[in-house]
Amino acid sequence: MGKQTVIEIPYFPRTWAIDFHDAPQRWKILVLHRRAGKTTAAINHLQRDALTVSGSRYAYISPTYKQSKNIAWDIVKEYSRCVPGVIYNESELTVRYPNGSRITLYGADNPDSLRGIGLWGVVFDEYSQQPGNIFTEIIRPALADHAGYAIWIGTPKGKNEFYKLYMGFDTRGEIREDIAEWYRVLLTADDTKIITPEELKSARSNMSEDEYLQEWFCSFDAAIKGAYYAQELQKMREEGRVRLIPHDKALKVHTVWDLGVGENLVCGMWQKSGKEIKLIDTWRGTRDEGVLDALAEISKKPYIFGKNFFPHDVEGREETTGKSRREAIEALNYDVTVVPEIGVANGIEATKKVFSHFWFDERQKDFLEIIPQYKRKWNESKGMFEDTPSHDFASHWADMLRYTSVVEEQMTNESQKTMTVMKPQWKGFNRRG
Repeated sequence: MGKQTVIEIPYFPRTWAIDFHDAPQRWKILVLHRRAGKTTAAINHLQRDALTVSGSRYAYISPTYKQSKNIAWDIVKEYSRCVPGVIYNESELTVRYPNGSRITLYGADNPDSLRGIGLWGVVFDEYSQQPGNIFTEIIRPALADHAGYAIWIGTPKGKNEFYKLYMGFDTRGEIREDIAEWYRVLLTADDTKIITPEELKSARSNMSEDEYLQEWFCSFDAAIKGAYYAQELQKMREEGRVRLIPHDKALKVHTVWDLGVGENLVCGMWQKSGKEIKLIDTWRGTRDEGVLDALAEISKKPYIFGKNFFPHDVEGREETTGKSRREAIEALNYDVTVVPEIGVANGIEATKKVFSHFWFDERQKDFLEIIPQYKRKWNESKGMFEDTPSHDFASHWADMLRYTSVVEEQMTNESQKTMTVMKPQWKGFNRRG
């Protein structure tokens, strides 16, 4: 037997992290307060296994590629420099170990870069800010060949997919049958004692109550900082306008779209009664579906459809066919109404003005979980929010809602009628002038 090489990594696990590293469960969820050291612990967890299992491959995924590069890449290099023969690929954000193993950093903003790879383990950092289907559709298959594990870490950002994972809910909203196989922990600043009372007191004086509870005490109920519709949604729930909304067979169902491919293609189905604008159903794509696939699927629903509202990019022409998506849709006898282009800022203001007329069906889980996360873009260098929205996984549902606000007055329940205009004429009558 060859002599084993002992490599001492300059990592000293915090008390909470010792239990995490030792836990045998395949799936681990860590809900931790800010500055608890979760990213450092997760990176070292991957590195330990990479050095132990020759030829293995691991992935670290943060909400964006830029975040992975700015935050995690330096941590990876800091704790791997002591490994003899380690190689860094800066352009690919990959560290290669002398035993053939590697760790690569990715961003959830480019999920296609993760397709088709085989993994032994993966970490999702700040999973509350990532698309909810990235695990089930892309990463879960990548772990199958090697019985790989997954670790989700983050601080709460509302009740989204991260919240459901921690609570033990499956995709149907029911408690998982295999819940005993999951390692779940939620630790606040009071639990870890890492942040001093003086620092917490100082933080509280500079933060809103929601921010304080979310960042330091892991509250899933706190409003998200910079969210556009937090107050409107809160009032909506207080007034009971988020509830079971049955389909009214006497009213037309109008569709409003945000165009994309796969999970970026969304559709809201609305009914309007008086001033009430009711979201009764939604549809979101998976994999490679396009708008024609979606229309075919949605047309099977037992509704009497009214107008189909599409954003202005429905007029864009496809390079392969030379035809616009509008032409392709109309060729299949679907109605197309283009949403007037008034700009994102004006659209958001229009949405706020009509929010008091919205009613949302409580069964539209994806929509209800994502809309509260639509927020202003954060400018790191200036330390402030910009006036433009952050373009992320929440944008597509939010754009659909914005388009709805712009066109809601066109959502009528009347059928289109052809009118014949009679022009009476009298024999022998000559009009003057």
